[in-house]
Amino acid sequence: MARSKSSNRWLEEHVNDPFVKQAQQDGYRSRASYKLLEINNKDRLIQPNALVVDLGSAPGGWSQVASKLVGHRGRVVASDILAMDAIAGVEFIQGDFTEQEVFDQIMATLDGALADVVISDMSPNISGVNVADQAASMYLVELALDMACQVLKPKGSFVAKVFQGEGHDEFVKAVRESFDKVAVRKPDSSRARSREVYLVAKGFRGS
Repeated sequence: MARSKSSNRWLEEHVNDPFVKQAQQDGYRSRASYKLLEINNKDRLIQPNALVVDLGSAPGGWSQVASKLVGHRGRVVASDILAMDAIAGVEFIQGDFTEQEVFDQIMATLDGALADVVISDMSPNISGVNVADQAASMYLVELALDMACQVLKPKGSFVAKVFQGEGHDEFVKAVRESFDKVAVRKPDSSRARSREVYLVAKGFRGS
């Protein structure tokens, strides 16, 4: 089957992408690792000994970074619908975190502890229909915010991928209602033509 122009362009970009090459050299599972590293360098979200919850974690690029940042005394609890190969220091729960059974598993794993940081690099399966894709991405990030508000400790932080478009401004407003400081970041490792940005929220006000 012939590849479309857009998939050829993606393949070409991917093969020539310096962050893809760097990820292979550094042993990271995806180029997305550098987005979290860059955000963390700027915003100092993940500290040693912290408890981090990673939503939509597969293939594990963000969990790898988080586990290194929290160190041996910290914890990373990760969840995704997709399977994820084991990472040292990461407790993984497979399933949809919005389903009660999976949510209960995550809460049981946290065992009464509240998270210092909730991170989410989730994307929907892209259909190519912009309106539908935007709606799906906003739905996911709203679910991530809802989860963050249930598991974060007061003054905790939240970082999530958001696509600019319909619903973006309303979402930022909703995040501002729950956190003291909200910033929008566009890491260098995020492709320039992508509409993705990262919302960094600090100072959770408590549920």
